[in-house]
Amino acid sequence: MSESGNQLDVITIGRASVDLYGQQIGSRLEDVASFAKSVGGCPANIAIGTARLGLRSAWLGRVGAEQFGRFIIEQMTREGASTEGIVTDPERLTALAILAVEDDRKFPLIFYRENCADMALEEADVDEALIARSRSVLVTGTHFSRPNTAAAQRKAMRIARDKGLKVIFDIDYRPNLWGLAGHAAGEERYIASDAVSETLKAVLPHCDLIVGTEEEVLIGAGESELHAALRAIRAQSSAVIVLKRGPMGCIVYDGPIPDDLEDGIVGEGFPIEVYNTLGAGDAFMSGFLRGWLRGEPITTCATWANACGAFAVSRLLCSPEIPSFAELQAFLKTGSPHKALRKDAALNHIHWATTGRRRDYPALKALAIDHRSQLEEVADRLGVPHERIGAFKCLAVEAAARVAGDRDGFGMLIDDKHGRAALFAAAKHDRFWIGKPVERPGSRPLRFEFSQDIGSQLVDWPVDHCIKCLAFYHPDDPEALRAEQTETLRALYDAARKVGREVLVEIIAGKNGPMDDETIPRALAELYAAGIKPDWWKLEPQATPSAWARIDATIAAHDPYCRGVVLLGLEAPREELEAAFAATAGSVMVKGFAVGRTIFASAAEKWLGGTMGDEEAIADMAARFGALVGAWEARGDG
Repeated sequence: MSESGNQLDVITIGRASVDLYGQQIGSRLEDVASFAKSVGGCPANIAIGTARLGLRSAWLGRVGAEQFGRFIIEQMTREGASTEGIVTDPERLTALAILAVEDDRKFPLIFYRENCADMALEEADVDEALIARSRSVLVTGTHFSRPNTAAAQRKAMRIARDKGLKVIFDIDYRPNLWGLAGHAAGEERYIASDAVSETLKAVLPHCDLIVGTEEEVLIGAGESELHAALRAIRAQSSAVIVLKRGPMGCIVYDGPIPDDLEDGIVGEGFPIEVYNTLGAGDAFMSGFLRGWLRGEPITTCATWANACGAFAVSRLLCSPEIPSFAELQAFLKTGSPHKALRKDAALNHIHWATTGRRRDYPALKALAIDHRSQLEEVADRLGVPHERIGAFKCLAVEAAARVAGDRDGFGMLIDDKHGRAALFAAAKHDRFWIGKPVERPGSRPLRFEFSQDIGSQLVDWPVDHCIKCLAFYHPDDPEALRAEQTETLRALYDAARKVGREVLVEIIAGKNGPMDDETIPRALAELYAAGIKPDWWKLEPQATPSAWARIDATIAAHDPYCRGVVLLGLEAPREELEAAFAATAGSVMVKGFAVGRTIFASAAEKWLGGTMGDEEAIADMAARFGALVGAWEARGDG
């Protein structure tokens, strides 16, 4: 979020909604069974899209004082868009948009916008100081449909003109939102209306950039023929006019309208498969503004716009599908063998790594309490029911929280089998990274714990829980075993990407063969070759700094977007772990540790055996965890 006094590139004004898009493709809205949730609404999408592409953006509008309103604010923050212009409305609900994809031409859409928060925007919500800090403001057609929202946008335009800022007009015509179509006609794109045209024509003389589809240009000009409409707009405005033409790309007119409309400035087009057209215009605008506000040639602006639109059309949602600048540049450099860009694994990985991860973790110190079989063995030996294991894991959460305090970079590994209550307790510490295991303890070849249909298990996971999977994998294992374990890990990786969850792969090789400096690099290279690119690796300590240098090089060669490596403990004594920490001092990829039994084994034995109380157990684990944190931080990397 921009701090007070910082310059912004663009402030977008108008709609924001929570979009619920049907996940069953080829289905009527009546038959959709589940929905994907995201931020929607033209200007909100553009604020997110331009932020992803490297501009300093803000959205100015209203949200409800409820969970969906907070979702929009929090998502804007995660995306790097300023929230300074957002007003929370205690009287109204956040708008909703609900859509299905029946086929590549039919997208039934329902807007829930009766007396919603964003349509209550008024002049007093427009802060002159905020507008003055931006290089441009973007106004949208829908917000000229009501007197109060129109007055707010006109105020922003006046301030912008007075201060020499750029005014951008996205015609953004939705007949339904002007009261010209019924509730079931949300996908309707064009209904002629003299009243709408007269309203929009009054905006044109005050703009520097006007963007619209052919239908939007017609309604904005009040004409029935495209050539006449463009010339009517030009008669009222010297603005750059961008005509969006869907799969044919766009044409830009930066001067007189030519006799042959094809003689405008044309950016490179990108033939792709249409999956969902909703949101493509917002991605297009984001790409165009990334170039236009940074002084790029119009042809470059148009090419970037067309490429961003291609990404959106080829994917399901709106704002989540807009590319990052790194993803856009990769596409422009190498293209894609797929017309359905959502099937391009390389682009999808960049997209996930640059837009899908919810939080940064430059360092990670985690207390691992995801152990099942080991704690069950202790409980069985002591004659204690397994139900007591869950209570002990809650004490471990409290121990980790005491060490972490209000600092970032701390986390927990907790299981679903015995750790349900501990997971709830850890979730109350919103700074915690949380990982959950999916492997059947001790399995080799790798098997999942509850069901081999791993994808169905992940659907009900919280979006910020990281999947952790341990594989006892050695590069000198028999070929059939390596192939089977690799196939299982690839199934997990594919499922994780499908449902949008991070994944940590833990590799233990030392229990199944000799180790040298090349063992782990070889294992990682084999898994990378199978298309597996986990967000994190969890690895056993290495004997030499040169081993870590080779691991660093392997990760850098195959996945520069990898979050990093955390060390596992294997119940090693504290002194051995401290030495292992020191051996990683030259590594750029080792970001922390996730250690368990070294921290909790003694307390578990005593607490389950009834010789240690709750507070003593918490204090014991906190002391051991804190000592490891201190040793790690003394290493010099936090």
